[in-house]
Amino acid sequence: MKTSIRHFIKDEEGATAIEYGLIAGLVAVAIIAALSLMSGGLNDLFTAIGEKLTGIAADVSGADPVE
Repeated sequence: MKTSIRHFIKDEEGATAIEYGLIAGLVAVAIIAALSLMSGGLNDLFTAIGEKLTGIAADVSGADPVE
């Protein structure tokens, strides 16, 4: 019985999977935090790109840009 308990305590077979799971969870949290901090800047960037593309399309077609 004592040897079984000692073997159970020393067994680290499932520890690696748990560690990888924790690391994956922390990476996911870091990615979500980074994206939410950058969301305003990304929105402004894509809005500016969209406005420039609308202006270029209007220049090419000769029409007024759609507002």
